[in-house]
Amino acid sequence: MSTSSVQYSSTLTEETFDLIATALSQHGYIILENALPPKLVSNLLVTATEKVAEFKPAGIGRANQHQVNNVIRTDNILWLTTQNPVESAYLIEMDALREAMNKRLFMGLFDYEASFAHYPSGAFYKKHLDAFKGQTNRVLTTVFYLNENWQEEQGGNLVIYNTKNNSTLQVKPEAGTLVIFLSDEFPHEVKQATKDRYSIAGWFRINNSSLNRVDPAH
Repeated sequence: MSTSSVQYSSTLTEETFDLIATALSQHGYIILENALPPKLVSNLLVTATEKVAEFKPAGIGRANQHQVNNVIRTDNILWLTTQNPVESAYLIEMDALREAMNKRLFMGLFDYEASFAHYPSGAFYKKHLDAFKGQTNRVLTTVFYLNENWQEEQGGNLVIYNTKNNSTLQVKPEAGTLVIFLSDEFPHEVKQATKDRYSIAGWFRINNSSLNRVDPAH
């Protein structure tokens, strides 16, 4: 598919950024349907499916603690790069979001990393937090869904646990839905689905660099 000449009109407006900032400050999360241009969403899905052979089993932990653990998660991932024009278009949207949240909430978001996630039928990711123990550099999580015409009976919901009021939130992985939440406040999991499920998981990070340690380290 030739995508180098495709142009996308962003649907993340200043009003949308205001809405996101208000929701994050009041509740810590927001769910936006039809968040990005439909053409971009469909091109991201095509890109993911065309590259599925390049995906690798996802692991847990970072750096020296990184390991594959099929008891906790069984999805496959592929990191997004700026070399692909479709992936780059998504990363540009997320950079605009980063700048908007820094402007409105003074979050100090420094960097963004994102990966395609492919959950084959039966795959899952058990309840977990995105901010790793002893590290606070991942502060804001995004999940963007690419699955067109997803049906409730197909499963694969994202379950977000609100520990403040002991409630849960179920999110259907429908194409165009963007979920944003504070990384260290909301445990979450991915339920098994009955068909292939595609998404993009991303994390905004702050800069924890010091004289003896450079961060972020991808």
